[in-house]
Amino acid sequence: MSLGRLLAVATALLMAVACGALALGIGVVMDPVLRDLMGTLGLSGLEAVLSDLAEGYAPDPAMVEGAVSLGRAILLLVAVPPALNAVVGEVLGWRSLAWYGGATGLLTALLPWLMRGGAGPARAGIEAGEGRVTAILFCAGGIAGLIYWLGAGRFAGRGAATMWAAPRR
Repeated sequence: MSLGRLLAVATALLMAVACGALALGIGVVMDPVLRDLMGTLGLSGLEAVLSDLAEGYAPDPAMVEGAVSLGRAILLLVAVPPALNAVVGEVLGWRSLAWYGGATGLLTALLPWLMRGGAGPARAGIEAGEGRVTAILFCAGGIAGLIYWLGAGRFAGRGAATMWAAPRR
């Protein structure tokens, strides 16, 4: 793989992760249940941290650890699926939009299930909320995959000389 191709892949991955994170944020804001939950948890935690900082106290370590854990989880959800699918697509030379969009969306939606060992929901009342979260994750992953495909995936497996050449008629 040439240096130009590596640069194109890295740039496309950065754009895909950013757009996937933006789509995830929009999905959370658009869903009324998740919006209320994040508003309650996020604003109360943010208010507590800001008031501690304003009074000159160090923030609560549990709050900082919670924020770091949430950041890691979000990064895992929006960065790992497009990167994994990009590597597989590049190695195998796949240029299909269905691969990059569909497989990235599916992997993003399945990642929480895979991390907890495929166990079903703990309570019957969680199923509807979990379905909405899964749909939001699928859409965010699909958007990230589409952005990667637009940036670099449609040229996967081509040599450096033919990647930027005009298409033949």
